[in-house]
Amino acid sequence: MSSVEKTNIIFILADDLAVWAAGCYGNEEIRTPNLDRIAETGVRFENFFVTIPVCSASRASFLTGRIPSQHGVHDFIGGYANFGTEPSFLENEVSYTNVLADNGWTCGLSGKWHLGSTSLPQCGFSHWFALPGGASDYNDQNMIRDGVTQAVSGYLTNVITDDALAFMEAHREDKDPFYLSVHYTAPHAPWIGHPQEIVDSYDECAFQTCPQEPLHPWAKVPEDNADLPARSAKGLSNNLGQRESLKGYYAAVTAMDLDVGRILDRLEERGMRENTLVVFTSDNGHSCGQHGFWGKGNGTDPVNMYENSIKVPFLASHPGVIPKGTVQSAMSCAYDILPTLLDYTGLPVPDKNLPGQSLLPVLKNEQTDGRESVIIFDEYGFCRMIRTSEWKYIHRYRDGPNELYNVVNDPDDRDNLIADPDQTKRVKELRAMLESWFSEYVIPDMDGLKYNATGYGQLRPIGEKWEDGNEPFDGKDLPLTDK
Repeated sequence: MSSVEKTNIIFILADDLAVWAAGCYGNEEIRTPNLDRIAETGVRFENFFVTIPVCSASRASFLTGRIPSQHGVHDFIGGYANFGTEPSFLENEVSYTNVLADNGWTCGLSGKWHLGSTSLPQCGFSHWFALPGGASDYNDQNMIRDGVTQAVSGYLTNVITDDALAFMEAHREDKDPFYLSVHYTAPHAPWIGHPQEIVDSYDECAFQTCPQEPLHPWAKVPEDNADLPARSAKGLSNNLGQRESLKGYYAAVTAMDLDVGRILDRLEERGMRENTLVVFTSDNGHSCGQHGFWGKGNGTDPVNMYENSIKVPFLASHPGVIPKGTVQSAMSCAYDILPTLLDYTGLPVPDKNLPGQSLLPVLKNEQTDGRESVIIFDEYGFCRMIRTSEWKYIHRYRDGPNELYNVVNDPDDRDNLIADPDQTKRVKELRAMLESWFSEYVIPDMDGLKYNATGYGQLRPIGEKWEDGNEPFDGKDLPLTDK
């Protein structure tokens, strides 16, 4: 192996972190000095998108390089009351961690999994410290270590980092490299239970970077009080007002950032920084009152594809390999991560009809001609999107509503041009491109257009049914009969 090929990799994944909620992305109110530090010592991507704006399905795409209509995870995973009863949603998939493990990397997970079974390591991981389920309170939680439930006291972000640091210590002198997934739950709701001194530090914040707008007509809101901010998945709230919720969200981000700093500091203290690629991103974006709702893609019904939902931070740093202080406008997506990491380490990419391509030249700030013209595609149930550097077209099968935005002149998705007669030809062309691309990559049995994933959760893997015969999605389980 070359020096790059023997690189350790630390992949830090936030939960519901919006691209607007970081200092290095222009937010002067929120404190993220360590995310800014990664950007300063490496590269910051301005146009990085997830494949779907919801957690479990997005995480599956990061790992497998495949879209939801290939790996079959189309929503957040729920429906399991008892630990140990969940199937593995990636049992038949090949993830980049499988490839790394097969080629000598020791792979560790510290934090959230939310892809089905958390009972035992999977996908090439040998170190397994996983949160059961998808979300939790932030203090004194149960964690799963190699099949055993442990009650762990303390603030969950710190608990995840402590385990990550222990893994790094255990393997820092290994002959072979390691890969470590650090999957925080922050800043996902609830927006309570965070270190009080950090919460209090936002007492005087004006939150001008997070304007509270009139209620969106599609917003999911708490049933008891429409004035309270909605929690992304189920329309629930933390029984907080908007300002306290904002303080909690910002505090969760800042507390996570402090622990990212602990990881960076440890790498530097142990002389590992030059031999470790550090990546930071998020599973999806989030709105905290922008556009009149709180949440991500499933913060509205029907689901949305707002920029706040689909665009996320993406930062990478590796001194001596990735030029420091680089800003990339290259169009890129979560399905590019598998080919990128395997290219970075000199390993073969699985032959799985993957839609992504390696970002290694972009990371190295080498010749990147053509990346600005790359087109991004997203899906969420009956909703599909095509996003170019200039235009975004959203098509909702059955009967709409559809949307068209000029993202150059209208970067915040405010002026829907779908009814503009001057855009009729453009809409037709974009829809044709959309359907051609999905027809190339969709696996028929996994096709999201066959299932009504409406943002209320996926209860079983595709192909499995409840004993009463229901399909694996919560909500209105009606098949698509009219495209």
